[in-house]
Amino acid sequence: MGKGRGKKIIWHLAGDTGIIVEFGQGIDPDVNAKVRAVAAAIKKNTLQGVIEIIPTYRALLLIYDPLITLPEKLVRFIEQVETTLDYETAEPFKVVEIPVCYGGPFGPDIETVAEIAGIGVEEVIRLHSKPEYLIYMVGFTPGFPFLGGLDEKLFTPRLKTPRMAVPEGSVGIANNQTGMYPVTSPGGWQIIGRTPLTLFAPQRENPFLYQAGDKIKFIPISRQEYTRLKEKEAD
Repeated sequence: MGKGRGKKIIWHLAGDTGIIVEFGQGIDPDVNAKVRAVAAAIKKNTLQGVIEIIPTYRALLLIYDPLITLPEKLVRFIEQVETTLDYETAEPFKVVEIPVCYGGPFGPDIETVAEIAGIGVEEVIRLHSKPEYLIYMVGFTPGFPFLGGLDEKLFTPRLKTPRMAVPEGSVGIANNQTGMYPVTSPGGWQIIGRTPLTLFAPQRENPFLYQAGDKIKFIPISRQEYTRLKEKEAD
């Protein structure tokens, strides 16, 4: 895979029609803000040949038409953007409230999380539902949000043996991240609860309830409220 270094960024070729542009290391809200601001600038300028823009934690994946543009041209544009970068050019985030029924059959691993943390289950729920989590990126499965801002007390290793099928709507923890499973899929995250909301619905005008750069706020609910909201979603 080809690679290069610009004035401030590192870039890599991703196949014949992709380029990955890196802006920093690790899970850092400032780096992610830069990623989103550059993505917004590319969209605003409608660069010729750019087919798709995919933001991640610390990088942008650009899919381009090699008959129209070249990686070096895209990198030059991004270097120019960085000199006048305004984080306010990034799309403004919205806070999306996600109701979650914690524990019981919906959260089979919540006791494990509590035991590793040395706290009670109710404290796990309180700590997990307290922050507004930034969505750093969406991927793995359609609409799976990787969220930053998990309380350090709740850092929990992945399962040693992943489950073959994690139910849609499940909310989990893996190391220093938390996230949600929009569709039933294999997964190794520690499952602590489930939301009754339909996180991914292809038939909706907007299939997803959120996007990278938005924030998620988990709202604890009872089993009765879960059932009520689930029935409402089915209507």
